Amino acid sequence: MKIGIRLHDMRNLPLNERLDEVNRQGFTCVHLALSKVIKDGPTGPEALTPGYAMHLRRMFDDKKIDIAVLGCYLNLANPNAESLKEITDQYKAHIRFASLLGCGVVGTETGAPNEEYRPETACRSKEALVTFINNLRPVVEYAEKMGVILAIEPVRRHIVYDAGRAREVLDQIDSPNLQIILDPVNLLDLDNYERQKEVVEEAIDLLGKDVAVVHIKDYLIKGDKLINAAAGTGRMDYTALMKFIKARKPYIHATLEDTLPLNAVQAREHIQKLWKEA
Repeated sequence: MKIGIRLHDMRNLPLNERLDEVNRQGFTCVHLALSKVIKDGPTGPEALTPGYAMHLRRMFDDKKIDIAVLGCYLNLANPNAESLKEITDQYKAHIRFASLLGCGVVGTETGAPNEEYRPETACRSKEALVTFINNLRPVVEYAEKMGVILAIEPVRRHIVYDAGRAREVLDQIDSPNLQIILDPVNLLDLDNYERQKEVVEEAIDLLGKDVAVVHIKDYLIKGDKLINAAAGTGRMDYTALMKFIKARKPYIHATLEDTLPLNAVQAREHIQKLWKEA
């Protein structure tokens, strides 16, 4: 397991100094969300030139850090045709960029059928799923042309809210360039967290062969909310996930989420201990 971290969860430093911090904290890969990390210049589609990709690639290669995920978390179910065109263009720009950047996957979640990217009951409708698949298909076709993997991340409050729904997307698109980012906590909410073992095992059973990256965090229940937290600080049982990684996914990128600069190393050490014991 190559364990990493979201770069935007590091201290707010210039990119080169953040990469030094990644090394100091013992991580070997990162999740890179360009607009959340690079503040001294543009990161929109027109800025993502081959020269920029090669510049960044040299920086990461010099530090021996993999880019596990290039994040492009935009709403492919946006009902506004003009906005959807801009979103699709951004995905394509990230895919082109990724082809030169040498990153593992372009990662995304699965949206909501409104312009605000707002969780709502309609996310669970068949119509929302059909819209998402129809809008995802040309993006995946572009990823195929560029030799890039696009990975979707099921999230309980989005259109692809469970493993079965994710399996349906994979089967309908039917492309080796469409894979999965597995984040077990994102499959949980107040209605199912008490069945977390069953939920995680189902996800591994249905999606395991297509999992390209793993995201790792924890969760707490506070009142009527499920709150994300750093690994090892909440209620998550990682047993099935660690056994899955160890048995079936050699050297997979596994990036921590929802850490703070003060607890990131502790979270990494906790997960590495569980992996060794699995």
